[in-house]
Amino acid sequence: MTQGGTERGSRNRPRGGGPPGEQHGGSGSRKTGGGSGSRQGGGRGPAQSGGKGPGGSGKKLSGSARKAAARRKREVRRRALIATGAAVVVIAVVVTLLLVNRKPATVGFDKVTSFSGLSRNHTQSAVHYPQTPPVGGDHNPVWQNCGFYAQPIHNENAVHSMEHGTVWITYQPNLPKAQVDQLAAIARSQTFVIVSPYTGLPAPVVASAWGKQEWLHSASDPKLAQFVSTYRQGPQTPEPGAPCTGGTGTPQ
Repeated sequence: MTQGGTERGSRNRPRGGGPPGEQHGGSGSRKTGGGSGSRQGGGRGPAQSGGKGPGGSGKKLSGSARKAAARRKREVRRRALIATGAAVVVIAVVVTLLLVNRKPATVGFDKVTSFSGLSRNHTQSAVHYPQTPPVGGDHNPVWQNCGFYAQPIHNENAVHSMEHGTVWITYQPNLPKAQVDQLAAIARSQTFVIVSPYTGLPAPVVASAWGKQEWLHSASDPKLAQFVSTYRQGPQTPEPGAPCTGGTGTPQ
């Protein structure tokens, strides 16, 4: 039994002379350390260093890429500057055209001139109006009582009355008395009409309403009656129905 077991044991031993553990260890070292380990280190290491190293072709490609990127950036900046300059020129042209085409309204004889964009704020201060006499704009909180006045009245009060729908008829201080009497009769025969002298008037008689104005040659000009009929409490009135009495001034 002992010999049989020994022989079977010796036959089962692998050839090579060493114990089973040593044989297994040798095979393991070849697979792990000397096999795949050395192949990974030797196969990938040189390839990587060769592609990215100082002397490889990667440096030339990288340099060319950097130059190309710089050129692209310069081109983008150049185009941006050109586009900005063109936009500035276009805006300047548009603004110029708007200013040129936006001609101020020209008042004259035999026509009614309209004005828009008139402000309507109340102020206690004197107001500089672009029209003579004014046709609207900021004005005093107190309106002028309607009627005939032999002395000039304040612009700011009269403008407030026009906001209520009043027609303001002004005349040159040297207008003949007969014509002054004609104008006074217009103011006394109906409401929402103010008549007063005005120094520096550009025409013998000027009829004004909110945003409207017409120059007249005399008090007997038929266009005066037409102006009064159209614009006294007319559709241009910002505050229709507001009073023309209870304000300031004592008409004659």
